[in-house]
Amino acid sequence: MKDFMTPQASTLKPGETLRRAVELFRRTRLDGIPAVDDRGCLVGLLTRINLFDALLEGHSLDDPVEGLYTRKVVTVGLDTPYRTVAQDVKKSPVGMGVVVDENNRVRGALTKVDMIMALFRESDVLNARLQAVYQAMHNGLVSVNDAGRITMLNPAAEKLLGVREEKVLDNFVESVLPGLNMMEIMETGRVEVSKKYETAGRALLVNCTPVLDGGNTVGAIAIFQDLTDLEQVAAELESVRTLQHTLRTVLDIAYDGIVVVDKEGYITFFNQSLAEFFGLEPRDAIGRHVTGVLDNSRLHIVARTGVPETSQLQQVGGSYYVVSRLPIVENGRVVGAVGKMMFRNLEEIRELARRMDNLENQLSFYREELQKKGGTSYTLDSIITVSPAMMQLKREAMQAARGISTVLIRGGSGTGKELFAQAIHAASPRREGPFVKVNCASIPEHLLESEFFGYDPGAFTGARRGGKPGRFELAHGGTIFLDEIGDMSSSLQAKLLRVLQDRAFDRVGGTHPIQVDVRVVAATNRDLEDMVAGGAFREDLFYRLNVIVLTIPPLRERPEDIAPLVHCFLRKYNGIFGIRVTDLHAEALEVLKQYQWPGNVRELENVIERAVNFATGSIVKEKDLPAYLRRRNFESGRQASAGNYRERLGDAEREIIISALKAAEGNKTRAARMLGISRSRLYVKLKKLNC
Repeated sequence: MKDFMTPQASTLKPGETLRRAVELFRRTRLDGIPAVDDRGCLVGLLTRINLFDALLEGHSLDDPVEGLYTRKVVTVGLDTPYRTVAQDVKKSPVGMGVVVDENNRVRGALTKVDMIMALFRESDVLNARLQAVYQAMHNGLVSVNDAGRITMLNPAAEKLLGVREEKVLDNFVESVLPGLNMMEIMETGRVEVSKKYETAGRALLVNCTPVLDGGNTVGAIAIFQDLTDLEQVAAELESVRTLQHTLRTVLDIAYDGIVVVDKEGYITFFNQSLAEFFGLEPRDAIGRHVTGVLDNSRLHIVARTGVPETSQLQQVGGSYYVVSRLPIVENGRVVGAVGKMMFRNLEEIRELARRMDNLENQLSFYREELQKKGGTSYTLDSIITVSPAMMQLKREAMQAARGISTVLIRGGSGTGKELFAQAIHAASPRREGPFVKVNCASIPEHLLESEFFGYDPGAFTGARRGGKPGRFELAHGGTIFLDEIGDMSSSLQAKLLRVLQDRAFDRVGGTHPIQVDVRVVAATNRDLEDMVAGGAFREDLFYRLNVIVLTIPPLRERPEDIAPLVHCFLRKYNGIFGIRVTDLHAEALEVLKQYQWPGNVRELENVIERAVNFATGSIVKEKDLPAYLRRRNFESGRQASAGNYRERLGDAEREIIISALKAAEGNKTRAARMLGISRSRLYVKLKKLNC
């Protein structure tokens, strides 16, 4: 009411004269003037008719208005909503109402003119809103009047119908959209829904409806939707539904048992073959934790760590089955795992498992022999990681492996530089050639040149009679891995530069150059840029090596890799020691995640080896970890010097060896076997550690 009434209406008091009333009527266009008492409360209404009647009856202009006004006044509350007022006005023959507050004080007047102006304003607002809706609609909209002429065409309709609004406005709809039958819609008043209509090379879905006003048809509206997109989506949806049904059918009739779990280990799929074998209904297994359905299952661990386990033996109900467990990865995140179980012809499977064990032992032997002869034992699949940075690094390494350019691998000690070097060689076209490793820091400087390039007979005192090929010659047709390249002497740097540039070198004491076809992969944990600036490393050699650079992030920057690496090392040392330690307690894993790992992955492996030796059950607990890890002051651990780190490693190694000797009751041969090293190697370690 406040928005459309006439505020501050003039008022009369009962004692005021008709002359005063005439003056007020001259100043206002209102048909009446409210009469109020001394408190401003409404007591009546003096209308123009009341004034005219009083004058005709002979009243003087100086007579008071009291008794001349009507006391039957139409009043409207100040907070009455517009809709209520509109309904009351339609029923009332009075052309004016008085607006009063809750205390009956006059606050203004309401006339039918005020109502009409309010209707105009409301109509403008509604029209603007409708226009905004029409313009923003995704569907096309065409509006026609009762004569069948187009009154509106929104942008979506312009796009779908291929016409412009300004070109077709006021045209007959049948001339623009033949066959739409809008006139028939208006004549019959029938609503047509989901009618197909083709125009401008498009298949459209149309809804047509008449526009009614008080029961009379004043026009019609047609709403268009592109059926082409809907049909394509429907076809794709049907294809996906068919594919899903086919996949479920295939999995249900598969010879093997299939089970799928989410990342928490709860079963989301359990195929019919597996259910029948264990006497279950698939619906009874779905939603339960996998450990509550299948004994000794590790599927939830694979879903948590992302580390695949293939061709493993699992005991269920007193029998052994061959199972494979693979993580399900979506957008770089592990979202679940799928397990496959071979559960028929069990005796054959046991025999197969025995043969596989024998083959694995033979493979281990041949792998060791191959390593001795310059082969590689690691591939990119051997690099265990779920870190996005490491996954990207593996992809870059795979791409680099395809070429012949020099690769420089950078990273801290223990990050796995040699592992990447071997993996690059194994993925390269040179995989059938030799892989030769040279540790530039471990060879005495006076022997470096002869080790790298070999020597001819009689090159120096003590040389072999027939001479000796160098590492570059041995790597011909393959890859040479130069570890700790930053420790190479300046003189050897110059000769290495020549090899990289000319693919040729001279043996020590030789008289003619030797051509080689070899790819160089170098590694360092030193800052070569600082060494170049200080003159300790040749700038031209640096740029020759710095062609493809792979920088391995330290373990502290990828804590998500700790859990997968831990389980990898657990399986490794379970096989070496002949024990079964399957997992880490959550508190122990948290300790590992909080540590800064100055020794990177190598230090983590040493810690797990020590923990496996000290574990009293199938789970590694916090007490099984080295003492320096259990301390909570990690800041001091991060600031420890490299010397302190080596000292801690020595302490951990000493503890492991002493534990093995105790378990072997002092028998060094048995202790060496438990540690997976030779007896002579054990004696060397005992002497080194003063044990």
